[in-house]
Amino acid sequence: MINQYVQHVEQNYLKKDAPQFQVGDSVDVHTRIVEGDKERIQVFSGTVIMKKGRGINETFTVRRIVNNEGVERIFPLHSPFIAKVIVKRSGETRRAKLFYLRQRVGKAVRLTEQRKAKKDDGTATPSERSSESERPGAALAAAAG
Repeated sequence: MINQYVQHVEQNYLKKDAPQFQVGDSVDVHTRIVEGDKERIQVFSGTVIMKKGRGINETFTVRRIVNNEGVERIFPLHSPFIAKVIVKRSGETRRAKLFYLRQRVGKAVRLTEQRKAKKDDGTATPSERSSESERPGAALAAAAG
């Protein structure tokens, strides 16, 4: 339960189009780096191992391996220094926090890729339609539904 006044004040600072990703996704985080009067974009690629917080305090942690050393970086989700977050791959996971990846080395760090379900929009090919009608009981199912 968050205070209504705090929520109202935070509303102005939240990103309108916050990036959509989940724990286990492989992402590219594009951050703005300001050096003097110049600004550049730096990309941090890795796996999201944790998301926590709420509202303006929401953060996510990205982990990657550099020179056989694990590097984790925590990013505020609504920070103006985060230009964009690109999801390269969706990893399949059953946990909210993937701290067990810290003990893994090499190929064991990889997560299985999450398959996207195909939506049936009614545009089946003629061969698929004929195979449906050849099934036993297909006429009963078509008449019932």
